[in-house]
Amino acid sequence: MASGGDQRSLEDQKALSLLTMTHTSWHEYRHIRPKHTVAGHLIMSDPVYSPQLNNSRHLLVWLPNSYDTTGRTRHYPVLYMHDGQNLFDAYTSFSGEWQVDETMCRLEDEGYEAIIVGLPNNERRIHEYSPYSAINMRVMQGQGDDYLRYITDTVKPLIDSTFRTRPEREFTGIAGSSMGGLISLYAYLCHGHTFGFAGAFSPAYWFGSSAIFDTVEHSRYMPGRLYLDIGTDEGGMSKQRMRGTANYYVYGVQRLADALRGQGYRDGESFQYVEEPGAGHTESAWARRLPDALRFLLPRPWEMES
Repeated sequence: MASGGDQRSLEDQKALSLLTMTHTSWHEYRHIRPKHTVAGHLIMSDPVYSPQLNNSRHLLVWLPNSYDTTGRTRHYPVLYMHDGQNLFDAYTSFSGEWQVDETMCRLEDEGYEAIIVGLPNNERRIHEYSPYSAINMRVMQGQGDDYLRYITDTVKPLIDSTFRTRPEREFTGIAGSSMGGLISLYAYLCHGHTFGFAGAFSPAYWFGSSAIFDTVEHSRYMPGRLYLDIGTDEGGMSKQRMRGTANYYVYGVQRLADALRGQGYRDGESFQYVEEPGAGHTESAWARRLPDALRFLLPRPWEMES
């Protein structure tokens, strides 16, 4: 049970989140960054304050091509994605973009449509994307739960009140890679009342002494769709020697897939696991796997008709 101080803190956070919903402006991305590689309609918010983390960040929102042509008759699922700088624009990316915008433009021809919300990272990325303590990494306590509450209690209400969304759990997803993959898997398992599908690309399962395995073991099966992948060339050689295995990263994600199957996730139904031969730990690898991942994760076209 929350103490009086904790309760007041939660009430203050809700009040600040409500204030955010009514005082956020949106801008055409192409007007802010005339030189870009974005396909389709991308907009950027003013900095959105997080009472959970006591920081702010811009939000990037990619809208389906049909969004402005269907009046107010169509509502869309929403996928929240981490490392927003790397999703749409090669000029802002760390080492190449995911090409989320180009991928969604192609998938629209197959009937898959969604609003994509990119949350850029900041200097506290490793803290925010970890729900676990990791003293050996000089992270005394991860802020993963606070970061997820920022998404569920501040960002999602803002998105749902601004755009034509399907706010229900089965139409709300989360995805990311590496540490972003770790927090996405954790979100699905521990914040499953909000997220009905999740993509964990090359998740950093080892972070926090591999505590995600305990989370999987102690979590109940959540109906929905869960995607997990890895490239067979991931993992640095020094770490491989240190771990004493030919490829510790692949082996660990294989174990994670088996642990999820043990909790009731079924391949081809609620679960999809992919190994890409020869792929490394790069944005270009995640961009290659993204189309099929989204075909599995996003609500089917006929599901959107209900």
